[in-house]
This record gives sequence, C-alpha cells and structure tokens, in this order.
Amino acid sequence: MTALLTIIIVLFVAVALWQMVKIFDLAQVGSSNTQVANDKDNRINGYLMMGFLVFIYAITIVSFYYLGDLPLVSNSASEHGPGIDNLMIISMVVIFIVQIVTQFLLHYFAFKYKGEKGRKALFYADNNTLEFIWTIIPVIVLAGLIIYGLFTWNDIMGIDEEEDPMVIELYAQQFNWKARYGGEDNVLGKANVRLIDLDKANILGVDEDDPNAQDDVVVTELHLPKGRPVLFKMRSQDVLHSAYMPHFRAQMNCVPGMVTQFAFTPTVTTEEMRQNPDIIEKVQNINKLRTERKEEIEEAGQDILYEFDYLLLCNKICGKSHYNMQMKIIVETQEEFDAWMAEQTTFANSLLK
Repeated sequence: MTALLTIIIVLFVAVALWQMVKIFDLAQVGSSNTQVANDKDNRINGYLMMGFLVFIYAITIVSFYYLGDLPLVSNSASEHGPGIDNLMIISMVVIFIVQIVTQFLLHYFAFKYKGEKGRKALFYADNNTLEFIWTIIPVIVLAGLIIYGLFTWNDIMGIDEEEDPMVIELYAQQFNWKARYGGEDNVLGKANVRLIDLDKANILGVDEDDPNAQDDVVVTELHLPKGRPVLFKMRSQDVLHSAYMPHFRAQMNCVPGMVTQFAFTPTVTTEEMRQNPDIIEKVQNINKLRTERKEEIEEAGQDILYEFDYLLLCNKICGKSHYNMQMKIIVETQEEFDAWMAEQTTFANSLLK
C-alpha cells in the first residue's frame, strides 16, 4: 500500500511540474524564444564548465579528507595479500591521475573554445600523430596493468604441492557454510549431493564407502593454522555462491556441479589482528553505534559488544537470506589448531546408525 501511495504522489508531482512548465512558456509570449544559443549563452555555459571543474576537484579533496580511510587497503592477513593490495593501489592511482588530466582538458577546452559569433572552429580531418598518441598511451598503460595482474594472479593460483597444503572443502548452501577437513591423511573423500542422507546425518553427501572419507571432519567453524598453506576445494549444493574472505584477499565462486579451488597461507592469527590499532579503532566505533541501539539489539537476542573475527562470507546474491550467510574463521597457532582438531568427531563416527 505504501508503494502505491508513493507512486501516486510522484505522478501528481510530475503532472504539477508539467503544468508549471506550460504556464512558464505562455508567460514568455513576445520575448525571444529561439533555441539557438547566442554569445551570452555560450559564455555562461563556458564559465559554468570551469565552475563545475572546480567543484568536482573540491568535492574529491573534501571526500578524501573527511571520508577517506587511507591507506587505501590494509590489514591483509595472507601471504599473497600485499601483492593484491599493491595491484589495487597502482590501479587506483593510475585511474585517479587519468581522471584529473582528462576532466581538466574536457572542461578547459569547453571553456576556451566556446562558441562566438563569426568565429570558425578549427578542426583536423585527419591527424595521424594525435591518433597515435591517444591510442598508444592507453595501450601501454592497460597492457602494463593487465600483465602485472596476470603475474599476480598466477602467483596466487600456482599451488605448490611440495609445500603439502592442508586440504579443506568449503560447502555452500542456502544459507550457510560447512567446512570439511581431509583428516589425518589430508585427502578428502569423494562426495556428491546425490549421496546426501539426512537420516544418517550425512549432510554433505560424502561417500560413506570411500576409505579416504572415514577420517574427514565436518565443522561449522573454520580453524586455520598460522603459516601453513591451505588449499580450499569449493562446492555448492544449490545455486551460485561466492566464497569471500576479505582479510585474506581471497574469493572464488562456488558453482553447482563442479569443484573450484583457491589457496592461501594465513599470516596473522585472530588474536594478533585483534591487537591491531586499526582494528581496535574500528571495533570501538562499531560498539559505540551498537550501544546507541542497545534496546533493538537486545530484543534481537544479540550481544551488545562486538568482537573482531575473520569471516567467510557469500559475495553472490543467492537468495533472501544471502546477507546472513557467513562462517567464523579462527586463525591460531599450529599447537592450538592440533588441540582443536583432536576434539573433533570424524565423519565415520558422526553417522547415525
């Protein structure tokens, strides 16, 4: 009902504006109503172009000063994170420089070469030198960015099996995540959504007869040891999801019917990241806002104070509860990880008989 009333109000406002325009046009009877711009019109528009140039530069500087969170990207927690951050910073610097130069030329030329009576525009029907310059410069810049990006991507995706990465499956479904560890043999058992058997608590469709599956461990909270490479194998039960771990600079689509993968090495434990000054400041700001909404948060049954945790998020709009599809990630020492893993139940022992 609210949407219908909003549409009706907008319609009435549009009709009123249309009637006001008609009245204004009738009031201009007898005055010059030519659609051809004269010198005065061109001068006004020329000055407006320069004024708008000053405005966009000013608003950019103000936005950086008051809203900018510099450095542009920070607090990466994976071995390849700094490489991704450098690529992002270089790309943004190049874009910013190009924007400054092109916008200045656009607005300045519109002002300098504004129309004047009796003045004939100078133009080049063909100029190979100019065409070469404005073609070769973008080609060189874009080629540099693309090549740098390809090398960065290949370094990330080039998995060195000699490092013996820990193999973990990330299983996506509307609207939650499950993680499956390869167990002591570090080999994931075969799995297929057709093998899902809720009566036996086989929620991931793991092959119960596969010897490699017997020591697999299925959990709802992801634990990672600091400094050890991790190879993620990703599956989706239903629709397209995207496994997104922002602090680890990692993202990969989870596609129904196929297995995708991504690898990285965690470099900062959860406790170490919680002591980071930037994170401390952000947590304090969040808790200040949450305190202001104390009653609303308590009614929702949530804790008032927020504590930083790494998160696995879904970065594809996968349905009505997409926003809430997340899983906590805990990065810890190898000793802490081993102690946690020793407490977990293997797949063979988790099945209901």
